[in-house]
Amino acid sequence: MTQKKYDYLIVGTGIFGAVFAYLAKQKGKSCLLIDKRKHIGGNIYCDNINSINIHKYGAHIFHTSNKEVWKFVNSFVEFNHYINSPLAHYKGKVYNLPFNMNTFSKLWGVNTPSEAKAKIEEQRSQYNNIIEPANLEEQALKLCGDDIYYTFIKEYTEKQWGRPATELPAFIIKRIPFRFTYDNNYFNDIYQGIPIGGYNRLIEGLLSGIEVKLNTNYLGNREYFDSIANKVIFTGCIDEFFGYEFGKLEYRGLHFEHEHLEIDNFQGNAVVNYNERQVPYTRILEHKHFEFGTQPTTVITREYPGEYAKDDEPYYPINNAKNTLIYNKYKEKSQQYPHLLFGGRLGQYAYFDMDDSIEAAMKLAEKELN
Repeated sequence: MTQKKYDYLIVGTGIFGAVFAYLAKQKGKSCLLIDKRKHIGGNIYCDNINSINIHKYGAHIFHTSNKEVWKFVNSFVEFNHYINSPLAHYKGKVYNLPFNMNTFSKLWGVNTPSEAKAKIEEQRSQYNNIIEPANLEEQALKLCGDDIYYTFIKEYTEKQWGRPATELPAFIIKRIPFRFTYDNNYFNDIYQGIPIGGYNRLIEGLLSGIEVKLNTNYLGNREYFDSIANKVIFTGCIDEFFGYEFGKLEYRGLHFEHEHLEIDNFQGNAVVNYNERQVPYTRILEHKHFEFGTQPTTVITREYPGEYAKDDEPYYPINNAKNTLIYNKYKEKSQQYPHLLFGGRLGQYAYFDMDDSIEAAMKLAEKELN
């Protein structure tokens, strides 16, 4: 049997592939990472414009309650103390998110938790007749009533998914968290922040001393790449890997419009959602605020949701019953090939936060390398 050049070929240099490669290197394994893009890091890659780190593929805010994962990422780059506190813009008014006492006070003029709870209960009670919600709209109305649904949820969600809320499944909104404190911290996780100097520093640290080839398409030369490694870890779309044999998995796409402005502060916050249907983008990011920047100019990004086309980057898996059935067929087929491993949000057709991807890569490494 011919000795192959690499123990692992890893397709994709995003967080999952990079973490696995680092852990494999620690165990003395040889890895080659390839990526069809011209840069490493997948969707957490940052451009730099006028000393501002730009989240090129949308906002990435690291948050976790896993102490091991937090210690791991901080061993490569120090994280700042950024707390995600997004705002919601609707019909000329700006509200705090997540739904908390600041939101309720602005919306209803209430000042105490008991007043807010009474108002929510009053609004929800109109929909007590809905026993089994048939769609997202019925589910949301049953959970929160008219004001919150029509101000914050309906138009934003329809814009995000490109479908009426009455055509979206109820399970998309399983619960709506209400916080009866004046706390705008969006996440409940213990640890949160942004790498000082941007996410590229994290990926560069993980891949230090590991061979990487960019502008390289695995699927365009699969036979060769399979021949040089004992195992392949694929982090691209699992349906594309198998030639769409069981059908195409559906995604929502995103389009980003970056703009450099000759002012020092555009919106005073890193993330502002735009809930109205008439506004074509779902949110505006102002990147300098992720790192408490004091640069004399600023860069903003408008984020537009849209239908996913083949040459686009797939972002949000549409995890409905139809797509889950298709994915399970691919997953079952993949298990017939012990030298093939699938990981990441595209390989596992799931919406993963960054800490989820790191944890999944650690678990795979533990299974593979010990």
